[in-house]
Amino acid sequence: MSLRLRLLLIIGLALSLLWAAVAGWMFMDARQSLRDALDNRLAASARMVAGLVAQFPESGDIAAAGNKPLDVVARDGVACEVSLVRGEVVIEAVARTAGSPDLANAPLGFGTHMYGGKRWRTYVLRQGNVRIATADSVDVREDLVKELILSAGLPFVVALFGSLIVLWIGITHGLAPVERIRLLLARRRPGDDSPLPKVKAPVELHPLVHTIEQLLERLQAAIVRERRFTDSAAHELRTPLTGIKTHIQVAKLASQRPDESATLDAALAKADQGVQQLQHVLQRLLELARLDGQPIRMEASDPVEAVYAAIEAVQPLYADAAHRVIVQGASESRQVRVARPLLLAALTNLIDNAIRYAPATTPIAIHIETQCHGTLRISVLDEGPGLDAEGRLQAVNRFWRGDINVPGYGLGLSIVDAIARRHGGTFELLERDGSGLEARLVLPIALNTTPP
Repeated sequence: MSLRLRLLLIIGLALSLLWAAVAGWMFMDARQSLRDALDNRLAASARMVAGLVAQFPESGDIAAAGNKPLDVVARDGVACEVSLVRGEVVIEAVARTAGSPDLANAPLGFGTHMYGGKRWRTYVLRQGNVRIATADSVDVREDLVKELILSAGLPFVVALFGSLIVLWIGITHGLAPVERIRLLLARRRPGDDSPLPKVKAPVELHPLVHTIEQLLERLQAAIVRERRFTDSAAHELRTPLTGIKTHIQVAKLASQRPDESATLDAALAKADQGVQQLQHVLQRLLELARLDGQPIRMEASDPVEAVYAAIEAVQPLYADAAHRVIVQGASESRQVRVARPLLLAALTNLIDNAIRYAPATTPIAIHIETQCHGTLRISVLDEGPGLDAEGRLQAVNRFWRGDINVPGYGLGLSIVDAIARRHGGTFELLERDGSGLEARLVLPIALNTTPP
């Protein structure tokens, strides 16, 4: 169902129910007022006739009229009957309007009775021995009510349908800015990085337009990042592939010469090294892809255990890693809200990066400190050459490398930064006093955990 039709149904139904309730209330009130007015007319007619009868000097003068009825003129279908009360039982009608029913048995005051197969509304007034009864047909009253319904209901129905038509036009006009925004987005070409043109829209749509603009900016930034990442990945993958192809060609040529066995072995070793490099790059790329696509699992992990597991993981690459890495503050640590595989990957990258760039004779210190605002800080400190302010900002970008002479792929710190951001933490590189670099990873502490 379209938004326009939905608004019409909701508002139209609400208006219809409201108007129907008001019309019903007004009709009930008008019908009661009409009945009261007709009853008052009956009473007024009876009193008028009583006033005429009172002009006779004696009640016997009424009887003296003999069989000649008293001249009482009916008004608007009102029937009237004048009677003399003789004793307590005998009631003698002395005057009656033409077509009037026999009202001799009607009780005093107002009443509704059946006379001649028709319902009549009666009013009986007694003054002395004179009894005046007035009546009008209930059918006539119902006809008046029907005319009232028709005269009031027809304009109501016309006004209701007219309101729905006007409401439909108003909703269509009110939703025009939304349609303009839709057309702007539909006509936008893929890859168009220009800002969204200004749209004349009401105040209520400004947050929507602003959100769409922010979404387009984030989308364009993501496209630029992915394009840059794709270009860098293609370049990084092309280098080992070219090396592998070259070494294989050298090995092929050397295999054709019996005296070039050393060259053959060296070429195959270089090709194997290129394959391993390519494997490492692809593994890091897959880690980044999983970080970008997988949902966050809120698991509690022990950072001290992860630190020692990371040291053991880099042991095959650096034989002295267990002796060079010094862990401090382990007794004050708390579990963090990061899945263990991701925490292990982050710490492994930090330790590997510190050992790779620091001199072989310098130690690597890892400080673990619980902070007062519900976070845990893990700092990896080295005594390497460090980075300038611009380099510290660029180091978390994918495929960025501070020193191209040092083996690496430029993906480790970007993985650490992605893990921190996805779990509500932070990662930054800080300058140390003297020489070296501090890689500070701040992660949220898992709830309901206590120090070990």
